[in-house]
Amino acid sequence: MDEALSTARRNLASEIIGVLRAQGHQAYLVGGCVRDRLLGIEPNDYDVSTDATPDLLKAYFPHSELIGAHFGVILVTRGCGIQVEVATFRSEGLYADGRHPSEVRFETDPALDARRRDFTINGLMEDLVAGHILDFVNGQGDLNGKIIRAIGNPRLRFQEDHLRMLRAIRFAARLNFSIEPETLAAIREESHCISKISAERIRDELLRILTEGGARQGFELLDESGLLVHVLPEVKAFQGVQQPPEFHPEGDVWAHVLLMLEDLHNPTPTLAMGVLLHDVGKPPTFRVADRIRFDSHAEVGAQMTAQILSRLKLPNEDNDRVTSLVANHMRFKDVQQMRLSTLKRFLRLPHFSEHLELHRLDCLASNKRIDSYEYVRAKLAELAQEELRPTRLVTGRDLIDIGYKPGPGFGRALEAVETAQLEGEIDSREQGLALARTFLERSA
Repeated sequence: MDEALSTARRNLASEIIGVLRAQGHQAYLVGGCVRDRLLGIEPNDYDVSTDATPDLLKAYFPHSELIGAHFGVILVTRGCGIQVEVATFRSEGLYADGRHPSEVRFETDPALDARRRDFTINGLMEDLVAGHILDFVNGQGDLNGKIIRAIGNPRLRFQEDHLRMLRAIRFAARLNFSIEPETLAAIREESHCISKISAERIRDELLRILTEGGARQGFELLDESGLLVHVLPEVKAFQGVQQPPEFHPEGDVWAHVLLMLEDLHNPTPTLAMGVLLHDVGKPPTFRVADRIRFDSHAEVGAQMTAQILSRLKLPNEDNDRVTSLVANHMRFKDVQQMRLSTLKRFLRLPHFSEHLELHRLDCLASNKRIDSYEYVRAKLAELAQEELRPTRLVTGRDLIDIGYKPGPGFGRALEAVETAQLEGEIDSREQGLALARTFLERSA
């Protein structure tokens, strides 16, 4: 994260606390920012908790935005990206729908606010004025022990908000913590309830597990907790699907993908999802002939990926980007035999750096042969952008101008001209038009 932005948010939080304390209120940093500061991690966001009621908060910060009237939450903003959430201490009644409490009570005791939160490490408050931590739930003990523990009754915490089960996995993976046994047992018991959560919320947690660090541990915990089969049954199906040992000495498809996830470092969300799903077509295409084979698994996998990501409500542009990664990941094995025109078209795929990194991870998690990877890197260094994407010698308008009517042959003629250009066989408009004429007259 940008250090200057983080500093600006921290300064705004400190200023907000100063205003509230000057008015005689309690006001503390709370939640993830306190946890991360104690761990020596620069927080992404800063949150403030106070006994000031929502009406008073709006009076003290008249230009703030009320983002949770029922929960007493305002958003104080200063400049682009500089914002801090401020919330009134509260306790909550029963949750009727697995997400929202049926009753919210504003409180003056910070301990009650801490005890309604999800995990002990997120229930800490920091008094910036006195310079000490308020810990009503032994969060510091669990931070020191590297433990994710639900506050109070873990089953009740997960029944209140089912998404907390995925959040437990994410925090454990990101921080390299273990999940306390009773908390993990409660996730197993309640795991089926995750299907009641909206696809968008599940998607966002999965992407954060994949990209915030510890992706392998995250997916091992998803499996151990019983959540994986409910959120991504197609990935659960990787387990036990054997692969030909001459190409995949690491074991089944699950073992292969876990190794790739282990090597992910600061990936884009689309690359991370591509790594996870690149072999999703293997379970349905598995067969044993002369050896284990997965006929057309990239094509089948691309279709499955598009369906999975639609189910998770991933934006169409990102869906297309991940689906392309899956569809094209097997093409690298042929790069050294490709015609120059075919290779150039391959190298100019959108976001090709993601395709190349997926291939590298794929190789390192299997036979470790990266000769195709190195070949492609050399070609990318060798070929200038104008060689990969030269200005077209002939356009459809050119063909119309010389008397041809648009039709099915137009596209094929233009492709033939571009192929010859990419191969270095022609380099002028006259040569391109001559080739297009020949092609169109033969296909007439």
